[in-house]
Amino acid sequence: MKFIIQVLITAAVCFVLQSFLPWWSMAIGAAAVAYVIDNKGGISFLAGLLGVALLWFAMALYIDMSSHAILTAKVNKLLPIPALALTAIVGGLVGGLSALSGALLKSTFSFQK
Repeated sequence: MKFIIQVLITAAVCFVLQSFLPWWSMAIGAAAVAYVIDNKGGISFLAGLLGVALLWFAMALYIDMSSHAILTAKVNKLLPIPALALTAIVGGLVGGLSALSGALLKSTFSFQK
């Protein structure tokens, strides 16, 4: 249950941050959400990866549909992987690694006796 909550909150926080700040601000948001939710490292990585990948895919798909796929068609001719999938992969990896960093930071600073 915490996994699904972390995915949804990560996507929402990253969407809000990217509306006002540069693209890399979503890394701060994914790390902060993982720090607060307090899942294990691997689960946080998957939640950050999935949350940001879905967000970036949805945003790229919306831009693609509103621009009638002009740029996507040209990029797809250059690269062996579809542009929308590449966007989701890059965003997902950044989000996943950021969430992993936030989870590991939480486990480092948790003072257990």
